[in-house]
Amino acid sequence: MTSEGSIRIGSRTITYLEAGDPSGPLVLHNHGGPSSRLEAELFDSYAKANGLRFVCADRPGIGRSDLQPGRTFESWTDDLLLLADSFDADRFAVTGWSEGGPWALAAAAYLDPMRLVSVVCIAGGNYGTFGANWAADHLSSVDALGGRLALHFHPGFTLMYELLGMSATHFEERYGQAITKSACAADREVLADEEVLTTFLKASRECFRHGADGLVVDATMLYEAWPFDMSKVKRPVHFWQGSADTLVPEIINKTVADRTPGAVWHPVSGGGHFIAVSHADDILALTASDLASASN
Repeated sequence: MTSEGSIRIGSRTITYLEAGDPSGPLVLHNHGGPSSRLEAELFDSYAKANGLRFVCADRPGIGRSDLQPGRTFESWTDDLLLLADSFDADRFAVTGWSEGGPWALAAAAYLDPMRLVSVVCIAGGNYGTFGANWAADHLSSVDALGGRLALHFHPGFTLMYELLGMSATHFEERYGQAITKSACAADREVLADEEVLTTFLKASRECFRHGADGLVVDATMLYEAWPFDMSKVKRPVHFWQGSADTLVPEIINKTVADRTPGAVWHPVSGGGHFIAVSHADDILALTASDLASASN
């Protein structure tokens, strides 16, 4: 069973969903986009099987978390640290899937490895790693357009996400069909599980509880040039990537991993964007191993 909670940080609230084993070591998961804390439900059984306390928080302006004017990558890592403190976790892990991947990498760059002992990036949307929209040539035409709008015509970018929100909240079946159609064979197999698809759609719909503003800020930051340098991150960082991913092509994260000194590359042959679900047991088993090693 999952449970919802929140913490206060100054005048704002961060809301999260907790899954897995409440007595286990802590994993803070960064959801994708459009998604929300409800993404944790996809990992509940896998976290429980690996003895992990799995917590996913809505980022500012998404779901039930308040907007945070002027937020940065570093300020979100500060929030992650405060979340870990609220669970009395001396050591913890961070994971991030898709649009959540860059936030996991930011944690690797900014947080003390004595506390953050494991970092996992799963099919991360790492579009600003080496400069603004550096990966545009490798993206789908829609995502590449999103990057151009984010950097050069923000009203258009905002409208793009407002329309996406309308689709996810009012035309859910059509939205699900569009996601499935754009996915590779491996992803279609994952999404054929009605429970997985229903949970994914619910998490996407919750992203837009207060409109698209939170997601617009989130996505804009991914396309802009990042303020931290992955080529200086020497601590271990696990990169999981499917070779058949049509949403975030493999070449993007292979390039990031190749230029990250501490990268540990985990390729999934024939895997798609939803390896976060299809390979969740393998991913969380490795995370549990990292946490256990740190406690010895």
